[in-house]
Amino acid sequence: MYVIVETGGKQYPVKEGDVITVEKIGAAVGEEVVLDKVLFASKEGDVKIGTPYVEAKVRCQVLEQGRDRKVIVFKFKKRKDYKKKRGHRQHYTRLKVTSIEM
Repeated sequence: MYVIVETGGKQYPVKEGDVITVEKIGAAVGEEVVLDKVLFASKEGDVKIGTPYVEAKVRCQVLEQGRDRKVIVFKFKKRKDYKKKRGHRQHYTRLKVTSIEM
């Protein structure tokens, strides 16, 4: 079975057993999370496309809560004495897909 799930404003193709990294979800490590915004589902040739969503659920287990690597943002204008340097670390949640219910 193969589905496309929307979470955090992004879309992720998943199968059972996959590990995905998504925007931070407020759940503790070890908890179960249900993703119900399924855009597309395919099971043994049977294809369902949502308008906008399919009635399916993806159950996931939270493996890790963390922060991504640092991204440096540097703004500069020549001959204007303007420099600005900022850093950013995005929070993420790592999920393992345990089951897909259609």
